[in-house]
Amino acid sequence: MSKIVKIKETVDVKSLDRLTKILGAFDENLNFFAHELGILAYVDGVKIRLEGEEDAVRLGGQVLTAVLQLAESGEEIDKGRMAYCIELAKEGRADEISMLSGGAVAITARGKQIKCKTVGQKAYVDAIKKDTIVFGVGPAGTGKTYLAVCMAVSAFKSKQVEKIILTRPAVEAGEKLGFLPGDLQTKVDPYLRPLYDALQELLGLETYAKLMEKNAIEVAPLAYMRGRTLSNAFIILDEAQNTTKEQMKMFLTRMGEGSKAVVTGDVTQIDLDGKASGLVHATSILDGVEGISVCRLTAKDVVRHPLVMRIIRAYEKDAEKAEEKKKTLPQSNKKKYTATSGKPRVKNVEGENER
Repeated sequence: MSKIVKIKETVDVKSLDRLTKILGAFDENLNFFAHELGILAYVDGVKIRLEGEEDAVRLGGQVLTAVLQLAESGEEIDKGRMAYCIELAKEGRADEISMLSGGAVAITARGKQIKCKTVGQKAYVDAIKKDTIVFGVGPAGTGKTYLAVCMAVSAFKSKQVEKIILTRPAVEAGEKLGFLPGDLQTKVDPYLRPLYDALQELLGLETYAKLMEKNAIEVAPLAYMRGRTLSNAFIILDEAQNTTKEQMKMFLTRMGEGSKAVVTGDVTQIDLDGKASGLVHATSILDGVEGISVCRLTAKDVVRHPLVMRIIRAYEKDAEKAEEKKKTLPQSNKKKYTATSGKPRVKNVEGENER
């Protein structure tokens, strides 16, 4: 049995101001950092002393050094950022943390800078800048929709496009809006609320309202895209996992001159009642096509509460276990389904069997 080696290591922060940024309010960042790595962390003047098992302490030193560089470049350090840096370091990718100190993607109406918080997000934003069509696939909380809206607003403000078009499958399994009260706008509004919220934050309520009135921002269900040619526009298709193959092909062929499209979705939340997802199909056949990028964000790119990352991981593990169990189940025990299976047999008035 190998002996556990415990060591001490000191990271010199050199400045009380930088130390405060790293520690967080009431030392919450440092406490979270120590808990995640299973080590002890003490503040000694403007130095941070680490104690614990050798591998964990070495890893902690790498994380603190990288986080210090982020703080020096003006990046905000919180528990979510700390958790992500720890994840990268555990994968041997601590050198990639410095990539997170890039410029702002957009600036909100109140002057807040929106920046990429993960390596995956940065690759996604870079792809949107470079390519004409980008697929952003990933779980909830990865910022795929919000960053797409940020890029749309930036392109509009810099006059790269004349219009922002937002669309999505308005109802999960077929876009049947007729039973809902109100006009088209009223029917679609609840489904596009996340996009509205992002636009209002970036543009301000007054500017947003003016652009909507001028039709410079257009909102429509996916079905209403048929037959159109969308030129000089930044188009965002949200919740694309709930498009059929036919709908996805229809959307992608709407592209006109000077347009850019971003397609976002989460393939773990498909509500199509057994139909094939257009997002899954499109990303499988279009990945590698010139001018098209497929960016796959993961649980590591979640930028909400750190607990969200753990929740997504728990669901992923459960799905993997179910898949493994399905593979190892003896063939004789696997339930055989037919076209009529699952429907109970009943007797009709003449005594004949019916389904």
